[in-house]
Amino acid sequence: MNTLSIDVVSDVVCPWCFIGKRHLDRALELWRAEQPACAVTVHWRPFFLNPDTPEAGEPYRPFLEKKFGGPKQLEELWQRVSEAGHKAGIAFAFEKIELRANTLAAHRLIHLAQKVGADSTAIGGLVEALFAAQFLEGRHVGDRAVLADVAGACGMDAEAVARYLESAEDADEVRGGAAEARRMGINGVPFFIFNQRLAASGAQPPEALLQVMRDAAAPAGGPA
Repeated sequence: MNTLSIDVVSDVVCPWCFIGKRHLDRALELWRAEQPACAVTVHWRPFFLNPDTPEAGEPYRPFLEKKFGGPKQLEELWQRVSEAGHKAGIAFAFEKIELRANTLAAHRLIHLAQKVGADSTAIGGLVEALFAAQFLEGRHVGDRAVLADVAGACGMDAEAVARYLESAEDADEVRGGAAEARRMGINGVPFFIFNQRLAASGAQPPEALLQVMRDAAAPAGGPA
């Protein structure tokens, strides 16, 4: 097969999605070494971990302590995530994050980049920058000015992005995409769909994702 399409369902406030993206990047490096003639496209699809997050955001740590059962449980969770992140080259800085973001605007920014025809590499760079803004720099990725700044640093027209985000353009389409993921039974992220044939759930190791790529690209009924 000369093409491989990958749909990634994720949320930019999900640390496991950041790890999952790094694992996917590594899996794609391995895939391209095996299949240099294969054209790969990656499409990012929205998911809202907490769709009721206020538009202005909410205090980060208190929200998570309530969600996960208290300070001790949260510290244990952060430790597990940090250890997994370290293996993927991510130095999570949870202590820098003050607000948990409503991610509708961030998903609209990703949607815009895909709509205007940016290539998969550029879009991947934008997604990486959004994760970095959230988890490495502690920036509020629900703030439209922050998002426009991130977009500008990734080569997009920051002023045009700011105007877009101040409008309601594509908001219903993004909400609909997140609702579709739920209807498909996707209740956790990251979630990967390969060639609309096979799926992988969670921040699986690169080698596991690579094997699913092989299986998805193999002729139906044939060997990987």
